[in-house]
Amino acid sequence: MTDAAFTSDFLKTLQARGYIHQITHPAELDAAASAGVVSGYIGFDATAPSLHVGSLIQIMMLRRLQQAGHRPVVIMGGGTTKVGDPTGKDASRPHLTDATIAANIASIRTVFEKFLTFGDGPTDAVMIDNDDWLSGYGYIQFLREFGTHFTVNRMLAFDSVKLRLEREQPMTFLEFNYMLMQSVDFLELNRRLGVTLQMGGSDQWGNIVSGVDLVRRVDQKAAFGLTTPLLTTASGGKMGKTAQGAVWLNAEQLSPYDYWQFWRNAEDGDVGRFMRLFTDLPLDEIARYEALSGAEINEAKKALAHAATAMLHGETEAFAAATTAKLAFEDGVVASGLPTVELPASEVLGAMIAAVATRAGLTASNGEARRLAQGGGLRLNDEAIADGARLIEASDVNADGVLKLAAGKKKLLLVKPI
Repeated sequence: MTDAAFTSDFLKTLQARGYIHQITHPAELDAAASAGVVSGYIGFDATAPSLHVGSLIQIMMLRRLQQAGHRPVVIMGGGTTKVGDPTGKDASRPHLTDATIAANIASIRTVFEKFLTFGDGPTDAVMIDNDDWLSGYGYIQFLREFGTHFTVNRMLAFDSVKLRLEREQPMTFLEFNYMLMQSVDFLELNRRLGVTLQMGGSDQWGNIVSGVDLVRRVDQKAAFGLTTPLLTTASGGKMGKTAQGAVWLNAEQLSPYDYWQFWRNAEDGDVGRFMRLFTDLPLDEIARYEALSGAEINEAKKALAHAATAMLHGETEAFAAATTAKLAFEDGVVASGLPTVELPASEVLGAMIAAVATRAGLTASNGEARRLAQGGGLRLNDEAIADGARLIEASDVNADGVLKLAAGKKKLLLVKPI
């Protein structure tokens, strides 16, 4: 069926906002979503205390599912985390203890509670740990029950395996089992909760198709798969990666101000697309923002930053981040909400500004800081510093006990000598 022929609110919304890359059985899924409540799931491994913004499109897919009157099911991979998804990886994951995995899941849940409504109602979100069933299988039982439904020939053909082997990177037998475990997740969820839809990124297509096939082959039940496009920036970079590292969703890993700044610094060509994917702004309002040009595009970026930050951290934090940015960048005021890096006074006072900028994480190297200074882009307390070898003096520390350092127009922080 053509995309324009979708009749369900769910798929029409996904199509209009740019979420759809592939669907296994589009006509059947559209009919099911029009006829009643569809339960759909996405799995998230618990390898860290926070997910990062690369997972946000999947979280938003679950949000769209619930907004359309369906039930989102969040699968935390307590079991699969012990194995590790080989997709896109060149190395095996380190093994985590059960206690660490449990702590990570508890931390990650706090983010999902910002995007989804959990409860016992027919469309309320559910969070479940796949360790509940995976750890209960005996090895022989698992192989006898599910091993016959997978051929090594087909598994080797999937990108998650094939690309790893083509790069001549080792893949353990443990990781090779990941596809089977993810497929069994779908079967278990179908049996336990009536889940009929698995969603994920385009890199998960092979794993998702395997799960759909397993449900249809073993239980002869309806099962569907849907993936989102690979998300890159307008310039071709990987969305969510910055020079400072991952853009985490938990405030403990990344401040609301830094999160606001991430969206504020989006490339011009990404603003409208990011609004459709990562905010609830109406499509007609987004179209008006997309029509802006020149310096006006900055207003659209601020609207994107506010909407995305408010959804995750709340309106108060979003307004505070915007106010801090305005005071710091537009009004030249030292704002208390700026990221603050504490460094030993011995590494700041009497040190070259290039070295301090690098130690504080503002620049990647002393050489980068010196080049930035030569181009007029390195500032100390709002004054351009032309020489990266210029020494920091005690008089540079303001009454609040901090230095204000800026790299270009978008990166700003405070350094506090201690």
